Amino acid sequence: MKRTISTDDAPAAVGAYSQATTNGDLLITAGQLPLTTDGELLDDESVAEQTRQCLRNVEAILAAEDCSLDDVLKTTVFLDDIDDFDAFNEAYGEFFEDEPPARSAVGAGAVPKGAAVEIEAIATTE
Repeated sequence: MKRTISTDDAPAAVGAYSQATTNGDLLITAGQLPLTTDGELLDDESVAEQTRQCLRNVEAILAAEDCSLDDVLKTTVFLDDIDDFDAFNEAYGEFFEDEPPARSAVGAGAVPKGAAVEIEAIATTE
């Protein structure tokens, strides 16, 4: 049975969606923008720092269900500009040093709110 997840340790959803959902086996996050918990968009920061904030948000959502980045099976990354891939990838690697999850990275051409990156994740809760 589906259950929604919400935590004050990650930015609130800014539309008609949940921070994450789970069925008890998998936890699926919504795409996380480089927003702070108080709603500040870090769009003036570097792609690397925006990536770090997105992943800190994913971490917080996972933690709300006693999960961690080690439980992530797959991420999908949307980059405003695919030419930012190297800077993104370096920062991303700081969070997934050992046994990184499967990943897709897409040059989206536009990310919501003018951000440089958005990251969503699928994790196991087992």
